[in-house]
Amino acid sequence: MDEQRGSGVGPPERWRQAGPPRWWRYGPPGWSRRAAGRGDGTRWPWPSTVLFTAFVLIGSGFADHAQAGERVALDPLGRVLLFLSGAVLLWRWRHPVAVLWGTVAAVLLYLGAGYPYGPVLLSVAVAGFAAVVSGRRYAAWAAMGTLWAGHLLTVHVLYRWLPPSGDDAAPWTEEIVVATWVVALLAVSELARVRREQWARERAERARAERRRADEERLRIARELHDVLAHSISVINVQAGVGLALLDSDPEQARTALTTIKAKSKEALGEVRQVLDTLRAPGAAPRAPAPGLDRLPELVEQAASAGLTVTVEGGPPRLSPGADLAAFRIVQEALTNVVRHSGSREARVHIERRDGRLRLLVDDDGPATGADAGGTGNGLAGMRERAAALGGTIEAGTRPDGGFRVLADLPIDTEEDDR
Repeated sequence: MDEQRGSGVGPPERWRQAGPPRWWRYGPPGWSRRAAGRGDGTRWPWPSTVLFTAFVLIGSGFADHAQAGERVALDPLGRVLLFLSGAVLLWRWRHPVAVLWGTVAAVLLYLGAGYPYGPVLLSVAVAGFAAVVSGRRYAAWAAMGTLWAGHLLTVHVLYRWLPPSGDDAAPWTEEIVVATWVVALLAVSELARVRREQWARERAERARAERRRADEERLRIARELHDVLAHSISVINVQAGVGLALLDSDPEQARTALTTIKAKSKEALGEVRQVLDTLRAPGAAPRAPAPGLDRLPELVEQAASAGLTVTVEGGPPRLSPGADLAAFRIVQEALTNVVRHSGSREARVHIERRDGRLRLLVDDDGPATGADAGGTGNGLAGMRERAAALGGTIEAGTRPDGGFRVLADLPIDTEEDDR
């Protein structure tokens, strides 16, 4: 059994790259690009970092005026702490844990120094979100817990020794608000992390599906090219031998052999062109219908031109195009191998419908010649792939009397009989 699987056979490269536009890959626009930038270390979140830092600095300035006399006025040290808590966010995707702990430290120093409350906690929120989404969830929980514990210690224990002087302990309702804020931030971050992982799984599954479809298409085209070429070339090979043998003794018979070679080569070129057209124009309808068992008489005629007498028993039922093509190619491959590898010049094809299944039986009386017809020995594998794709089976082997038998059992996916 022969199979020709050329390495160059397969869908064009543009098919393998097909899919949704670059700006949408199972997630919000731009998300995949940002994720890719975080992974390869070439993109920096400059715009968002500048925006966060400016918001923290400007918002804290307004808070300073609103809390004048209640908290310590902003001085250069306070502004430096605000700037640092925002500036370190530039590294939040590269070193999320270090950035989160750095912002927590800066914010605790800021609050411990008695500076006014304001949007300074935004830096911790952004850093915590980045850490959770990056997968450092336990480090993020620890850092946020440290922030809440540090704030609790500052406003209920150390406030006596920390500025501003004469300050009282904060009400416990304030701690409930802070704890709620921390929990809500972690919950939103976890939700974003789960959604991001889901998008990643969907992208990976889509990529696997695309590769699987490309592989299936490559194998389908390889099988089609083999089945188209193997039979025709076998006939051409036999007729070329006949022509060479009779060229001097019987020129008229040699002319007949050459005419058969010309016809078979033209037919093979037409079928190969039809297969290749599907590569050049994806989605276009084929120029000719796919062959089926209705072309079995033609196949018998071609086998006869190669010196093989084929007897057909039974008639084909109505099949779907896919099942009809598979059945035709299986019979074609079986007869081709009788021509190539069997010493028998007779073969029998039996077609039977039984229990909603199609049974194809191809027999020859052998014996095997052992001749090398130039194949690769994988034709049986191709026949099995065709049958398996439809949910059927192929059995092939030597009979006790020395002949060879191919038995195909295929499900009949018939069209409705009453249309």
